Amino acid sequence: MNWDLSVFYKGFDDPQIERDFARCDEITVEKQAVLKQGLSVRETLEKYMALSEEREQTNKYGEYASLSLSTDANNTAAMQLMDRTMQQDVADRMAGAAFSRYLGSLSDEAFEQAIAESEQLQAVDFSLRQDRAAAKHLPAPEIQEWLLKMSLTGSRAFSQLRDKLDATLSVDYRGEKLPLSAVRGKAEDPDPQVRYDAYKAELAAYPQIEQAMAACLNGIKGEGLTMLEANRFDSILDQTLFYSNMDRETLDAMWQACREFLPAFRKYLRKKGELLGHKNGLPFYDLFAPMHLGDKPGKTYTVEEARALLIREMSKFTPEMGQFIDNAFENHWIDMFPHEGKGGGAFCAGVPHCEQSRVLTNFTGSLGDVSTLAHELGHAWHNRCMKGLPLAMRDEPMPLAETASIFNETLLAGALRQSASKEELFTLLESDLQNSTQVIVDIYSRFLFESAVIEGRKTHTLSVEELKNLMLDAQDQSYGDGLDPEYRHPYMWACKSHYYIPGFAFYNFPYAFGLLFGKGVFAQYQQKGAEFVPVYNQLLRSCGSDTVANVVPAWASTCTAWISGVSPCASLKRISSCLFSWPTNRRKDNQCSQTFRLRRLP
Repeated sequence: MNWDLSVFYKGFDDPQIERDFARCDEITVEKQAVLKQGLSVRETLEKYMALSEEREQTNKYGEYASLSLSTDANNTAAMQLMDRTMQQDVADRMAGAAFSRYLGSLSDEAFEQAIAESEQLQAVDFSLRQDRAAAKHLPAPEIQEWLLKMSLTGSRAFSQLRDKLDATLSVDYRGEKLPLSAVRGKAEDPDPQVRYDAYKAELAAYPQIEQAMAACLNGIKGEGLTMLEANRFDSILDQTLFYSNMDRETLDAMWQACREFLPAFRKYLRKKGELLGHKNGLPFYDLFAPMHLGDKPGKTYTVEEARALLIREMSKFTPEMGQFIDNAFENHWIDMFPHEGKGGGAFCAGVPHCEQSRVLTNFTGSLGDVSTLAHELGHAWHNRCMKGLPLAMRDEPMPLAETASIFNETLLAGALRQSASKEELFTLLESDLQNSTQVIVDIYSRFLFESAVIEGRKTHTLSVEELKNLMLDAQDQSYGDGLDPEYRHPYMWACKSHYYIPGFAFYNFPYAFGLLFGKGVFAQYQQKGAEFVPVYNQLLRSCGSDTVANVVPAWASTCTAWISGVSPCASLKRISSCLFSWPTNRRKDNQCSQTFRLRRLP
């Protein structure tokens, strides 16, 4: 099941690409001219924002190239178009910087008067204020263009190389060559030997690309550090928080809430390890091991079964969401299966020119894969809720971008538990813990790792061995004795693309925020039922219209301090205690025996 990209163009030889490309060049020139025409403040802002909206709608060839490369890393036409797009963007980013400087030069009185006089500007008020605040963090105009051009052969080139290395790496698994994404997908296989063999094969494959991956990571982080002074930030973390519309106090409160509950997660990991026959904690290759009672393996899903399940359960929240998901499958918005040349992981990309989305996943049939589909389709629903808004107001900060995806995961898990048998309930509860462990414990390890990499990169280029050791140290700090020290994953820095995003470090912590906030929002749905649906949709629609600090308090009404974090963590602790407090007998097949006594949780 492949996605349909014909909503963009008929192919890379479609003449509309060149027409759109040329029009975007024209728009950039017009944007630059607007700032020099001596118009009133109101007229300048209105004309500039209208041109920006048009360019974003016209520049669909960039997304077309990016999506094409995500499923075919060797697509030469896509690579060439992507290169042209990035070069073209330099001039437009310069125009955007000039606009920010113009906004920053306005007096408060002149700026506020222009907003007050224009309904068009009021619709993009928050975006304008963010651009105005960003003016003080722009490099000097005389050097910015050269910095942008150099990034094309620096961080952006390194990022592209990393993605190609990941997508084209062949792994020798049991005598056959498989894509890395397919081998990593075997981490959820019911057969413990398959999981172990896949883990060993994956680790054995990374030396083929480790030096190149290390060079990419060093190059990207080095450029980020070099740019700090030019961008007038004290640290890379401060820069990320600024563009995430989030303050350090909120981040620190979130991590404090997470750290308080690390012992509960570690207890869960150790118990899971015991149930699978391990004595020294859970080996990394069994982190995603499906758990079930008795001899019957956990359920696997076909695409049609996954589709039917998601439609049925999401329709219970609102029929409109069920219809939306059905439409996504029916109209080929989703690229499902792993194959050579396709990137790993999963993502959702908005397609605003036709108010659609595209979802990439590497589906193998596990419950986790179904949950991933629910997650990514949550992003798509978020995009749908923003339909009709100016594009400038759809750029929600990363901490809030995960709200709908986590909500969907939680909705699916809760729905399945309601009708689950004893055996199914066990699997579902464990799956919930497994997913939450990844988003809290593993995301924390990624934050620690990236912090250490950036600190080390200040003084020298980090070797492969240093990067591996930093990753293992971060896993030790986060997972603690929950992981078997003999079986960790020293190459997690290589297989996670998030470390390699040009100009945006610490991409991962918003996932932890999203889990905690999303579960907090879901708790309100449980209290209010159907009347919460329009309120929830409005929340999603407003995510790009304010800072995180202003959005969260309005929704975390059940909390003091960081309740949207503490409550879900405490709930997970109770689940962990409930699930793993009974004595067990280990079976030869390393699956759980039926000596468990499960009870439903409130």
